[in-house]
Amino acid sequence: MENAVLTLRTRLVAESSRPYQSRGATIVRCPRCQIAQTHCVCDYRQPQQVNPAFCLIMHRKEPMKPTNTGRLIAEILPDTAAFVWDRTEPDPRLLDYLADPSWQPYLVFPDAYVEDQPVVEAPRPCPPGKRPLFVLLDATWAQARKIYFKSPYLRQMPVLSINPERLSNYKLREAVHDHQLATAEVAAMVLELAGEAHAAEVMDAFFQVFSSRYYAGKHQLPAPCEGKAFDRLAACQQREQQDATSL
Repeated sequence: MENAVLTLRTRLVAESSRPYQSRGATIVRCPRCQIAQTHCVCDYRQPQQVNPAFCLIMHRKEPMKPTNTGRLIAEILPDTAAFVWDRTEPDPRLLDYLADPSWQPYLVFPDAYVEDQPVVEAPRPCPPGKRPLFVLLDATWAQARKIYFKSPYLRQMPVLSINPERLSNYKLREAVHDHQLATAEVAAMVLELAGEAHAAEVMDAFFQVFSSRYYAGKHQLPAPCEGKAFDRLAACQQREQQDATSL
C-alpha cells in the first residue's frame, strides 16, 4: 500500500545534497514507520475506506522527521495526498489537486486566526458528485500560521475549526501550548465530525500505539504490546471482521 508521505520523503531524500540528520539518527529504524525496528508498528495498521479524503500541506522538514504523524494518516487512509509547501512557488500539482471539482475542500485551522473566511464547526452535506477534502497544515504551530498567512489559495475555502476540549496525548515533541494536537489527532477528530466514527477510532488508537512504541524504542524500553490503545485496535479489527462476515 502506497503512503503519500513516505513517497514524498523518498523524493526529498533524492533531491537533497546532504543527508538529513534527525535526533536518534543512530537508531536502526523500520523504513516504513520510522520507529526502531525492534518496536515497529506496521503490523498494527488497519487501512480504512471512507468517503472523505485528506490533503497534507507539509513544511519541508516534516516528512523527514521520525516523529511526524501525518505519515500515520496516510497509513490508515490510503486516499491521502501530501505536498511540500513553498511560499514563492506553490506546487502546481497541489493547486490542481485543490481545484479538482470533485472535492468540497475545507481548511482545518483554528478560527481565532481566520480572517474573512466562512467558518464551520462540522462539514456540510456535499453536493452530488463531490467528496469532502480536509486540508491539514502539517508543521509546527509557528510554521502552520506562516503557511496560512502566506498562501492565498488557502483562504479561498471554508475553514473547519477544531477547538479541542482535551489535551494532546502526544509527548514525543514539545508543543508551545498543551492544547495543541498532533496532526493524526486532528485527523481523528475530523473523521468523527464527518460521521466516520469507526475510522476515527482506528486513527486515534493507531496514533496511541505509535506514540507508546516510539517512546519505548527511543528510551530502549521493552516494546509495549498491550494496553487500552492495543485493545481498541483489536476491537476495531473484530468489528470489521464481523461486518465482513455478515455481508
